[in-house]
Amino acid sequence: MKVLQIKGYGAIKRNLVFNEIEKPPVKDNQILIEIYAASVNPIDYKIIEGVLKRIQKLSFPAPIGYDVAGIVVEKGANVRDFNIGDKVYSRVPSESPGTFAEYISVDTHAVCLKPSNLDFEQSASLPLVGLTTLQSFDKAKLKSGDKILIHAGSGGVGTFAIQYAKSKGAYVYTTTSTKNVSWVKELGADRVIDYKTENYLDIVSDLDIVYDTLGGNYTVDAFDVIKEGGKVISLTGEIDEETARELKLNGFIRFLLSMKRKKITKQIKKKSAYYKMIIMSPNGQQLQDIKKLVDGQSITPIIDKIFTFPESIDALLYQKSGRAKGKIVIKVK
Repeated sequence: MKVLQIKGYGAIKRNLVFNEIEKPPVKDNQILIEIYAASVNPIDYKIIEGVLKRIQKLSFPAPIGYDVAGIVVEKGANVRDFNIGDKVYSRVPSESPGTFAEYISVDTHAVCLKPSNLDFEQSASLPLVGLTTLQSFDKAKLKSGDKILIHAGSGGVGTFAIQYAKSKGAYVYTTTSTKNVSWVKELGADRVIDYKTENYLDIVSDLDIVYDTLGGNYTVDAFDVIKEGGKVISLTGEIDEETARELKLNGFIRFLLSMKRKKITKQIKKKSAYYKMIIMSPNGQQLQDIKKLVDGQSITPIIDKIFTFPESIDALLYQKSGRAKGKIVIKVK
């Protein structure tokens, strides 16, 4: 089968190659998915560039890609919940990526039947951003009436998070650039802040939750706009102690991380706040929850651009450019 692989750490164009390999074997609790579509996420190019190699080192050539939609063509001996011919979608486990390919074997706990009213490209756009948001808002205990700031409302995570927060009855602030203000409003945000002409720090205050998708100073500044006892959920901020333990990092690494987040720790104490850096986990049951939201039309996938499989490297370069409005999808078949 044809597969895109990483051949080394560094620049995207120089370190990706298409290869021909055998189809992956299917273990007892796995299904073999013929891939029809995969979507691109920032984690993909960060892995190529070596940003995450302290956490997970690669053996080259290494597979790439986590989001997938396709058809079950083979199943393991213990599989009862899926049948040959089922149309499914998944965010595959972190230890076994490889959705930029023609086939992939996936543990069934990470798989769900795809939404019936979506095509493969739309379905493939949902798993990572959807699961990340569900797990983030679960940690934040988001409820009706909460005021939440979602940074980067026009991005892949932002477009899903706005719709999901509104489905829960929250009051949503979000940030985006001038050209995207109108269509981000159409997603349901109550107050869209044009960061080209407005400073969100002058507009929002007394928030229950900040959903930090940007990191850096945005993580630290989030504590200035939450209320006493508010919550900051970050996707790219400093790793907190709880998350460090979940990652099973050793004591010395945890000490170094505690030094890196000293500013955040100070802010947490000042506001009696809760802070969590989310590491998303694959979850077939939560994909079922997302499917219900899509079937009920509470969530609509937002796709910026679809690339063909041979254009996968261009898709990754486009993701890195930061210009995408919504998700970037690769049509494999």
